[in-house]
Amino acid sequence: MTRPIRVLLVDDDALVLSGLKLMLGGAEQVAVVGEAHDGRGVLPAADLHHPDVVLMDIRMPGVDGIAATRLLRTQPSPPQVIVLTTFDADELVLRALHAGAAGFLLKDSRPADIVRAIEAVHAGDGSLSPSIARRLIAMVAGDSDAAARQRHAQRQLASLTPRELQVATAISQGCSNAEIAARLQMSVATVKAHVSRLLAKLGAENRVQIALLVESATSGRGGVAPGG
Repeated sequence: MTRPIRVLLVDDDALVLSGLKLMLGGAEQVAVVGEAHDGRGVLPAADLHHPDVVLMDIRMPGVDGIAATRLLRTQPSPPQVIVLTTFDADELVLRALHAGAAGFLLKDSRPADIVRAIEAVHAGDGSLSPSIARRLIAMVAGDSDAAARQRHAQRQLASLTPRELQVATAISQGCSNAEIAARLQMSVATVKAHVSRLLAKLGAENRVQIALLVESATSGRGGVAPGG
């Protein structure tokens, strides 16, 4: 029998923690192994419980979820992080994703969606829908750095081979490794190799950052021309 995915819950709201534990309690593929009530408790809890995935609230007193995520991602063999949001804090979500979070969940998500997101990030697929990626990019599209950010993203994508660009585009569309393999007629192992090269070439920490880069480069355009 496959070992359940070990999950650590981090939130300063006791009611949210109780609700998450209740929702995840019926999922055989997930085991809640511990909890922390603020960002300061994340590293000790992670050291104690060795989670595979951390569900991380963003807004917490003292050390917030962004700082805690950044700290976690500097550790050897760190767990994947899914940030929790009420979606009135898009800028904080974007900052958390850049800090190394592999995805995010709305706090009122259905139990099945939470379990799917946990399974996705544990499998290395990330959890960020294309519509959410576009929303996050749109949020910063009007700032003074938007044009420079887009040009930088386009330059990075122009360095990719046509095949690498196909894989990056599929990632931005929310495809899993298996779905990319089927679409591009390659093995899952080959897809994983491409993803690893993309992470290195683009200086990205996870698939979600690749997706955000593609969305940023193609915002307001029909697409990106592949490199050689």
